[in-house]
Amino acid sequence: MQSSRPPQPPTPPFDFPAARRLREALGMAHGHVAYGLRAGYGLTYVTADTVASWERGLLAPSAAELTALAATLWCSPGDLMSAARTLREHRVARGLAPDDVARQAGVELQAYLRMEETNTWRGNERQSQALARALRLAAPDFVEVTGRAAPLAELLRSAVTTRWQGYVRPVTKLLPVEKRQVEKALRQMHEDYQARMARTLNWGSGPGPDASGEAGRDYLERVLEHFWGLVPTDGTDSRKDGAQSW
Repeated sequence: MQSSRPPQPPTPPFDFPAARRLREALGMAHGHVAYGLRAGYGLTYVTADTVASWERGLLAPSAAELTALAATLWCSPGDLMSAARTLREHRVARGLAPDDVARQAGVELQAYLRMEETNTWRGNERQSQALARALRLAAPDFVEVTGRAAPLAELLRSAVTTRWQGYVRPVTKLLPVEKRQVEKALRQMHEDYQARMARTLNWGSGPGPDASGEAGRDYLERVLEHFWGLVPTDGTDSRKDGAQSW
């Protein structure tokens, strides 16, 4: 019977099939993993049944337990997690303590912890850039973590429906992406949107104006998807030396 523990913060998204595969690849039994967690990390309440329950998805390890489990299985915490969606989950996936991220991002620890609790990033541009580097966030993840998805989508909708040139700088300020990449993407998106609208309006005897409106609405609803398809998303900051900084 497992001993009771104090209330824990929300558990990270645990990939329990991955935990089982990694343990089996090492030739370890549940008891071996439990012993490692007790002896190496002071998790005295963990038993073979605890580990088995994690692997069956009946229980989920806390952030501290997941970090210890990753070390025991010789992997990174991210290898034991499904897709991270919050600031805290990305930090845990990188195996970083809150004070490590706060220091690298240049914010006070308590302020950082509050931002984790509310999942609302309030750092300035330089701090945001440092956060992206510390957590190695791809551009879409960075936008989600910092709560900038909605503002970015609004800017993109305005860019494709009006004069896109006026939105290059505002969009660039929200992202760890080079200005020239944003400029190229906005130009292409504007051309795609306007061409779609012109094509549907010129159908003449076809479906008529309603079809053009539907095509436009569909494009605008998926504007972020179109944007991510045109800019680099796999780096934490694709700007090279000499490029415009935040």
